[in-house]
Amino acid sequence: MRPIETVTVALTGASGLPYGFRLIETLLAAGRRVWLLYSQAAQVVARQEMDLTLPSRPAELAHWLAERYRPADGQLAVFGREEWFAPPASGSNPADAMVVCPCSMGTLAAIAHGMSDNLIERAADVSLKEGRKLILVPRETPLSAIHLENMLKLARLGAVILPPAPGFYTHPQTVDDMVDFVVARILDQLAVPHALAPRWGEETPR
Repeated sequence: MRPIETVTVALTGASGLPYGFRLIETLLAAGRRVWLLYSQAAQVVARQEMDLTLPSRPAELAHWLAERYRPADGQLAVFGREEWFAPPASGSNPADAMVVCPCSMGTLAAIAHGMSDNLIERAADVSLKEGRKLILVPRETPLSAIHLENMLKLARLGAVILPPAPGFYTHPQTVDDMVDFVVARILDQLAVPHALAPRWGEETPR
């Protein structure tokens, strides 16, 4: 397995934006390069769930994130939904892995059927065709047969379907603990070392 150095992170309009922002934070802290993509619906969810007003212009969001997370020069780039000349749009320069977190059912369906109507869908399509790791974090309940069929199709194509379902054997004390549990599972899939949550069989606080 090739080392994961560059990760495309896509934020879509499903509930669960705290997972996505915590993932960005931990990837940057681990020294990985992050290419961030985000949808207009993700901006709406950010206001609803986190009381955050995300700038519509990618350059302004990049500046906001830089002030928040203090990445190294060149470690973070943000691209707009129709920036077709962005690196993740081409198989000649794909990221080592891509994570859609959270992943809406609409985005999941578009990826499953190769729609590629925006940069998020195109980047996911590139990840699949180039054999790079694609992790989808779908947040919906209950799941319809359509949702399940799309997930099965993507799993058979090699994508990792990672629902944000926190475990409770770690005895979480806060919402942040539950967020970290899910982000830890994503980092495990990317082979990025972390200490976000104790592992099964390790001593856990009570």
